[in-house]
Amino acid sequence: MNPFDLSRDAFGRWVLEMPDGTRHAPVTALRAYPVSAPDEGVALMDAEGHELLWLPHMGALDAPLRDKLMQALNEREFLPEILQLTQVSSFATPSTWTVLTDRGETQFLLKGEEDIRRLTGKVLLINDIHGVQYMIRDLAAMDKHSRKLLDRFL
Repeated sequence: MNPFDLSRDAFGRWVLEMPDGTRHAPVTALRAYPVSAPDEGVALMDAEGHELLWLPHMGALDAPLRDKLMQALNEREFLPEILQLTQVSSFATPSTWTVLTDRGETQFLLKGEEDIRRLTGKVLLINDIHGVQYMIRDLAAMDKHSRKLLDRFL
């Protein structure tokens, strides 16, 4: 049995229903650690920013509820994961990068090497000129060509 239910109302807003029947709308799902622990520490917040429910682990939820929660999280977060570097226009910055992400192929402009941050030994966060952040979850797992291109900037 799930500790709550999550659904949409007639206006497309997320509604949290507690086991006692109490309903809260609209609610927003937020991750505590979106990069380092994306499946741990999720809060459901009301419109004023008050925490209504804290979930230590999403894995404890039934699959249909977990899918709804993931949809709510993905609607709020935009952090494309770079799977492959296809092309880099120049090894001097600014340079245009063509990449394959988990959301499809795209191009972005990298202003400078300082816009590539290493969060852990294997996780990189890259900011484009417009402030969009891209993540490389596991640098070591990338293909040889992608690592070779990245090495020029790291």
